[in-house]
Amino acid sequence: MAQPAKAIPSIALDSRRSPQPVTKPHHLLVIGATRGTGKQLVQQALAAGHTVTALARDPARVEIRHERLAVMRGDVLDPPTLAQAMTGCDAVVSSLGVTSAYRKPTTLYSAGMRHIIETMRAHAVTRLIAVTAAPLGDGEGDTLPSRLLGKMMWAFIREVYADMTRMEEVIHGSGLDWTIVRPPRLTNKPLTGHYRTAVNRNVRGGYSIARADLADACLKLLDDPAAMRSTIGIGY
Repeated sequence: MAQPAKAIPSIALDSRRSPQPVTKPHHLLVIGATRGTGKQLVQQALAAGHTVTALARDPARVEIRHERLAVMRGDVLDPPTLAQAMTGCDAVVSSLGVTSAYRKPTTLYSAGMRHIIETMRAHAVTRLIAVTAAPLGDGEGDTLPSRLLGKMMWAFIREVYADMTRMEEVIHGSGLDWTIVRPPRLTNKPLTGHYRTAVNRNVRGGYSIARADLADACLKLLDDPAAMRSTIGIGY
């Protein structure tokens, strides 16, 4: 994996607070926009002044209406629909996720990400932020309880994590300006704007994060030089 760029002054492993705000507006393609973190990404991106294209298999499930929001019917496993949604975008934020059958084998993450990357290359889009999960880490930065919790999660949803791991490998070899964000347990608590991040390791003692704060971090990492080609741990 390529070494992360030199950190800006606010960065310190395991004690880094919320990243600096994005300094310029983007046209974002948000994948996984109908629920959870993806819904938060759309709402917060619009509030921050970005233009958003939301990809959804069922556009009716995107309830947000805004002059800077376009909702496109599409599926990451159907590349032509991705190509249509990618037009005009300069960055992709992916919160891909299975909605059921967590214990069954899946290729949604790895195959979907291959299609995303191929489409990005075709449209000369280079910035990618992808959400995975803290248990995919090697344990660096974790406390003993969090390592044990990670092992339990691997036992419970091994197939999902295995394909997430394959997705991360695809991203590493993409040649794009990528950032992988690995959150711990996700909650539906409100946005606080106060959380810790760590570069290429998990956040020590960071056992949970609200989806709203995860979305906040993803958006603020867009123009963060320390996040380029790096994995970012996050937690409170």
